[in-house]
Amino acid sequence: MSIHPTAIIHADAQLGSDVVIGPYVVIEGAAQIGDGCVIQAHAVICAHVNMGKNNLIGYSTVVGSDPQDFAFKPDVKSGVRIGDGNKIREHCTVHRGSSEGSATIIGDGCFLMAGTHLGHNVRLGNQVIIANDSLLGGHVTVEDRVFIGGNSVFHQHTRVGELAICQGASGFSKDVPPFTIGVEHNFVAGLNIIGLRRAGFTPATRAEIKEAFQLIYRRGLNTAQALAASREKAWGPEANAFFGFIEAAKKRGICAYIGTKNSAAGQGTDQA
Repeated sequence: MSIHPTAIIHADAQLGSDVVIGPYVVIEGAAQIGDGCVIQAHAVICAHVNMGKNNLIGYSTVVGSDPQDFAFKPDVKSGVRIGDGNKIREHCTVHRGSSEGSATIIGDGCFLMAGTHLGHNVRLGNQVIIANDSLLGGHVTVEDRVFIGGNSVFHQHTRVGELAICQGASGFSKDVPPFTIGVEHNFVAGLNIIGLRRAGFTPATRAEIKEAFQLIYRRGLNTAQALAASREKAWGPEANAFFGFIEAAKKRGICAYIGTKNSAAGQGTDQA
Protein backbone atom coordinates (compact mmCIF):
# COMPACT_ATOMS: atom_id res chain seq x y z
CA MET A 1 0.00 0.00 0.00
CA SER A 2 1.22 3.49 -0.87
CA ILE A 3 -0.39 6.53 0.78
CA HIS A 4 0.98 10.01 0.16
CA PRO A 5 1.57 11.91 3.40
CA THR A 6 -0.68 14.79 2.30
CA ALA A 7 -3.73 12.53 1.85
CA ILE A 8 -6.54 12.87 4.40
CA ILE A 9 -8.19 9.54 5.18
CA HIS A 10 -11.00 9.14 7.69
CA ALA A 11 -10.37 6.60 10.44
CA ASP A 12 -13.50 4.65 9.41
CA ALA A 13 -12.42 4.24 5.78
CA GLN A 14 -11.61 0.70 4.69
CA LEU A 15 -8.72 0.29 2.26
CA GLY A 16 -7.82 -2.99 0.55
CA SER A 17 -4.32 -4.26 -0.17
CA ASP A 18 -2.00 -2.66 -2.74
CA VAL A 19 -4.03 0.56 -2.80
CA VAL A 20 -2.25 3.69 -4.05
CA ILE A 21 -3.45 7.03 -2.65
CA GLY A 22 -1.99 10.15 -4.30
CA PRO A 23 -1.24 13.64 -2.98
CA TYR A 24 -4.07 15.65 -1.37
CA VAL A 25 -6.63 12.91 -1.79
CA VAL A 26 -9.58 13.08 0.62
CA ILE A 27 -11.35 9.87 1.66
CA GLU A 28 -14.33 10.54 3.89
CA GLY A 29 -16.24 8.49 6.45
CA ALA A 30 -16.68 4.76 5.98
CA ALA A 31 -15.78 4.64 2.27
CA GLN A 32 -14.68 1.19 1.09
CA ILE A 33 -11.91 0.90 -1.49
CA GLY A 34 -10.98 -2.52 -2.84
CA ASP A 35 -7.63 -4.12 -3.55
CA GLY A 36 -5.39 -2.62 -6.20
CA CYS A 37 -7.25 0.68 -6.60
CA VAL A 38 -5.37 3.84 -7.55
CA ILE A 39 -6.73 7.18 -6.33
CA GLN A 40 -4.89 10.02 -8.03
CA ALA A 41 -4.06 13.47 -6.68
CA HIS A 42 -6.81 15.76 -5.35
CA ALA A 43 -9.58 13.17 -5.84
CA VAL A 44 -12.37 13.04 -3.25
CA ILE A 45 -14.03 9.77 -2.26
CA CYS A 46 -17.07 10.48 -0.11
CA ALA A 47 -18.29 8.41 2.81
CA HIS A 48 -21.03 6.61 0.89
CA VAL A 49 -18.82 4.88 -1.70
CA ASN A 50 -18.28 1.12 -1.99
CA MET A 51 -15.61 0.42 -4.60
CA GLY A 52 -14.41 -2.94 -5.90
CA LYS A 53 -10.95 -3.98 -7.08
CA ASN A 54 -8.45 -2.47 -9.52
CA ASN A 55 -10.23 0.80 -10.19
CA LEU A 56 -8.52 4.03 -11.25
CA ILE A 57 -9.95 7.30 -9.93
CA GLY A 58 -8.43 10.23 -11.81
CA TYR A 59 -7.10 13.59 -10.73
CA SER A 60 -9.65 15.88 -9.04
CA THR A 61 -12.52 13.46 -9.57
CA VAL A 62 -15.29 13.49 -6.95
CA VAL A 63 -17.17 10.26 -6.24
CA GLY A 64 -20.19 10.02 -3.94
CA SER A 65 -21.11 13.65 -3.37
CA ASP A 66 -24.70 14.72 -2.74
CA PRO A 67 -27.09 14.76 -5.70
CA GLN A 68 -28.15 17.99 -7.38
CA ASP A 69 -31.76 17.55 -6.34
CA PHE A 70 -33.67 20.35 -4.61
CA ALA A 71 -35.68 17.79 -2.65
CA PHE A 72 -32.64 15.90 -1.36
CA LYS A 73 -32.01 15.75 2.37
CA PRO A 74 -28.36 15.25 3.39
CA ASP A 75 -29.27 12.74 6.12
CA VAL A 76 -30.61 10.29 3.50
CA LYS A 77 -28.60 7.05 3.53
CA SER A 78 -27.67 6.36 -0.08
CA GLY A 79 -24.48 5.61 -1.93
CA VAL A 80 -22.35 4.82 -4.95
CA ARG A 81 -21.44 1.22 -5.83
CA ILE A 82 -18.55 0.63 -8.22
CA GLY A 83 -17.49 -2.77 -9.54
CA ASP A 84 -14.03 -3.91 -10.66
CA GLY A 85 -11.56 -2.71 -13.26
CA ASN A 86 -13.05 0.69 -14.04
CA LYS A 87 -11.20 3.80 -15.20
CA ILE A 88 -12.79 7.06 -14.06
CA ARG A 89 -10.55 9.79 -15.36
CA GLU A 90 -9.86 13.31 -14.21
CA HIS A 91 -12.55 15.82 -13.22
CA CYS A 92 -15.42 13.32 -13.32
CA THR A 93 -18.33 13.67 -10.89
CA VAL A 94 -20.43 10.76 -9.66
CA HIS A 95 -23.33 11.64 -7.33
CA ARG A 96 -24.88 9.28 -4.80
CA GLY A 97 -28.51 8.12 -4.85
CA SER A 98 -31.23 10.59 -4.03
CA SER A 99 -33.59 8.36 -2.01
CA GLU A 100 -33.18 6.22 1.09
CA GLY A 101 -31.22 3.04 0.37
CA SER A 102 -30.66 3.84 -3.31
CA ALA A 103 -27.37 3.97 -5.18
CA THR A 104 -25.64 5.16 -8.30
CA ILE A 105 -24.12 2.03 -9.83
CA ILE A 106 -21.13 1.47 -12.11
CA GLY A 107 -20.52 -2.11 -13.30
CA ASP A 108 -17.20 -3.68 -14.31
CA GLY A 109 -14.68 -2.58 -16.92
CA CYS A 110 -16.19 0.83 -17.66
CA PHE A 111 -14.18 3.79 -18.93
CA LEU A 112 -15.38 7.29 -18.06
CA MET A 113 -13.24 9.85 -19.84
CA ALA A 114 -12.40 13.26 -18.41
CA GLY A 115 -15.26 15.48 -17.33
CA THR A 116 -18.00 12.85 -17.37
CA HIS A 117 -20.93 13.49 -15.01
CA LEU A 118 -23.16 10.75 -13.60
CA GLY A 119 -26.20 12.13 -11.83
CA HIS A 120 -27.92 10.42 -8.91
CA ASN A 121 -29.19 6.87 -9.40
CA VAL A 122 -27.52 6.41 -12.77
CA ARG A 123 -26.88 2.76 -13.59
CA LEU A 124 -24.07 1.72 -15.90
CA GLY A 125 -23.70 -1.88 -17.04
CA ASN A 126 -20.37 -3.50 -17.88
CA GLN A 127 -17.79 -2.26 -20.40
CA VAL A 128 -19.51 1.06 -20.96
CA ILE A 129 -17.34 3.76 -22.55
CA ILE A 130 -18.30 7.42 -22.08
CA ALA A 131 -16.20 10.03 -23.86
CA ASN A 132 -15.24 13.44 -22.48
CA ASP A 133 -17.71 15.90 -20.96
CA SER A 134 -20.82 13.77 -21.39
CA LEU A 135 -23.64 14.43 -18.92
CA LEU A 136 -26.07 11.80 -17.65
CA GLY A 137 -29.02 13.08 -15.64
CA GLY A 138 -30.59 11.31 -12.67
CA HIS A 139 -31.89 7.75 -13.10
CA VAL A 140 -30.35 7.26 -16.56
CA THR A 141 -29.71 3.58 -17.35
CA VAL A 142 -26.95 2.51 -19.74
CA GLU A 143 -26.72 -1.19 -20.59
CA ASP A 144 -23.62 -3.29 -21.34
CA ARG A 145 -21.04 -2.36 -23.99
CA VAL A 146 -22.51 1.00 -24.90
CA PHE A 147 -20.27 3.72 -26.36
CA ILE A 148 -21.26 7.35 -25.76
CA GLY A 149 -19.51 10.04 -27.78
CA GLY A 150 -18.13 13.18 -26.17
CA ASN A 151 -20.31 16.11 -25.13
CA SER A 152 -23.48 14.03 -25.27
CA VAL A 153 -26.33 14.75 -22.86
CA PHE A 154 -29.06 12.47 -21.51
CA HIS A 155 -32.26 13.60 -19.85
CA GLN A 156 -33.18 11.99 -16.54
CA HIS A 157 -34.91 8.59 -16.66
CA THR A 158 -33.77 7.83 -20.22
CA ARG A 159 -32.30 4.45 -21.17
CA VAL A 160 -29.59 3.36 -23.61
CA GLY A 161 -29.77 -0.26 -24.74
CA GLU A 162 -27.00 -2.82 -25.02
CA LEU A 163 -24.33 -2.26 -27.68
CA ALA A 164 -25.81 1.04 -28.78
CA ILE A 165 -23.47 3.82 -29.85
CA CYS A 166 -24.34 7.49 -29.41
CA GLN A 167 -22.87 10.16 -31.65
CA GLY A 168 -20.82 12.87 -29.98
CA ALA A 169 -22.50 16.22 -29.26
CA SER A 170 -25.92 14.55 -29.37
CA GLY A 171 -28.82 14.84 -26.95
CA PHE A 172 -31.46 12.37 -25.81
CA SER A 173 -34.69 12.75 -23.90
CA LYS A 174 -36.02 9.48 -25.35
CA ASP A 175 -34.71 5.93 -25.05
CA VAL A 176 -32.02 4.68 -27.45
CA PRO A 177 -32.84 1.03 -28.33
CA PRO A 178 -30.21 -1.74 -28.18
CA PHE A 179 -27.83 -2.22 -31.11
CA THR A 180 -28.67 1.16 -32.68
CA ILE A 181 -26.74 4.33 -33.50
CA GLY A 182 -28.15 7.33 -31.64
CA VAL A 183 -27.61 10.67 -33.39
CA GLU A 184 -28.48 14.35 -33.15
CA HIS A 185 -31.50 15.02 -30.93
CA ASN A 186 -33.63 11.92 -30.28
CA PHE A 187 -32.90 10.09 -33.54
CA VAL A 188 -31.35 6.78 -34.53
CA ALA A 189 -29.52 6.42 -37.83
CA GLY A 190 -29.48 2.63 -38.12
CA LEU A 191 -27.79 -0.35 -36.50
CA ASN A 192 -24.35 -0.49 -34.90
CA ILE A 193 -23.20 -3.14 -37.38
CA ILE A 194 -19.49 -2.79 -36.60
CA GLY A 195 -20.19 -3.10 -32.89
CA LEU A 196 -22.27 -6.22 -33.45
CA ARG A 197 -19.50 -7.82 -35.49
CA ARG A 198 -16.87 -6.97 -32.90
CA ALA A 199 -19.11 -8.42 -30.20
CA GLY A 200 -19.12 -11.75 -32.05
CA PHE A 201 -22.73 -11.76 -33.24
CA THR A 202 -23.19 -14.28 -36.04
CA PRO A 203 -24.39 -13.21 -39.49
CA ALA A 204 -27.73 -14.91 -38.80
CA THR A 205 -28.18 -13.02 -35.54
CA ARG A 206 -27.22 -9.73 -37.19
CA ALA A 207 -29.73 -10.39 -39.96
CA GLU A 208 -32.49 -11.05 -37.44
CA ILE A 209 -31.67 -7.86 -35.51
CA LYS A 210 -31.84 -5.99 -38.81
CA GLU A 211 -35.26 -7.51 -39.51
CA ALA A 212 -36.45 -6.44 -36.04
CA PHE A 213 -35.14 -2.92 -36.64
CA GLN A 214 -36.90 -2.74 -40.00
CA LEU A 215 -40.16 -3.85 -38.40
CA ILE A 216 -40.04 -1.12 -35.76
CA TYR A 217 -38.69 1.69 -37.91
CA ARG A 218 -39.16 1.07 -41.64
CA ARG A 219 -42.54 -0.58 -42.20
CA GLY A 220 -44.74 2.47 -41.70
CA LEU A 221 -46.18 1.14 -38.45
CA ASN A 222 -46.41 2.94 -35.14
CA THR A 223 -44.71 1.28 -32.19
CA ALA A 224 -47.84 -0.45 -30.88
CA GLN A 225 -48.58 -1.91 -34.33
CA ALA A 226 -44.97 -3.02 -34.84
CA LEU A 227 -44.81 -4.72 -31.46
CA ALA A 228 -48.09 -6.50 -32.17
CA ALA A 229 -46.68 -7.69 -35.50
CA SER A 230 -43.50 -8.89 -33.79
CA ARG A 231 -45.53 -11.31 -31.65
CA GLU A 232 -46.60 -13.21 -34.74
CA LYS A 233 -43.12 -14.70 -35.16
CA ALA A 234 -40.59 -16.55 -32.99
CA TRP A 235 -37.40 -14.53 -32.54
CA GLY A 236 -33.96 -15.24 -31.12
CA PRO A 237 -32.85 -13.82 -27.75
CA GLU A 238 -31.21 -10.70 -29.19
CA ALA A 239 -34.23 -9.65 -31.24
CA ASN A 240 -36.46 -10.42 -28.27
CA ALA A 241 -34.27 -8.16 -26.13
CA PHE A 242 -34.67 -5.43 -28.75
CA PHE A 243 -38.46 -5.70 -28.72
CA GLY A 244 -38.55 -6.06 -24.95
CA PHE A 245 -36.58 -2.85 -24.48
CA ILE A 246 -38.99 -0.97 -26.72
CA GLU A 247 -42.04 -2.45 -25.03
CA ALA A 248 -40.67 -1.30 -21.66
CA ALA A 249 -40.32 2.30 -22.84
CA LYS A 250 -42.36 4.69 -20.75
CA LYS A 251 -44.04 7.94 -21.74
CA ARG A 252 -40.84 9.46 -23.13
CA GLY A 253 -40.80 6.78 -25.81
CA ILE A 254 -37.98 5.73 -28.13
CA CYS A 255 -35.89 7.72 -30.55
CA ALA A 256 -37.28 8.10 -34.05
CA TYR A 257 -35.57 6.99 -37.24
CA ILE A 258 -33.67 9.91 -38.75
CA GLY A 259 -35.16 9.13 -42.16
CA THR A 260 -38.44 10.48 -40.80
CA LYS A 261 -36.88 13.71 -39.56
CA ASN A 262 -38.71 15.84 -42.09
CA SER A 263 -41.85 13.76 -42.01
CA ALA A 264 -44.88 14.83 -40.03
CA ALA A 265 -45.60 11.14 -39.32
CA GLY A 266 -42.49 10.64 -37.16
CA GLN A 267 -42.46 6.83 -37.39
CA GLY A 268 -41.41 4.91 -34.29
CA THR A 269 -42.36 7.50 -31.70
CA ASP A 270 -45.96 6.51 -30.94
CA GLN A 271 -46.38 4.58 -27.74
CA ALA A 272 -48.28 1.42 -26.95
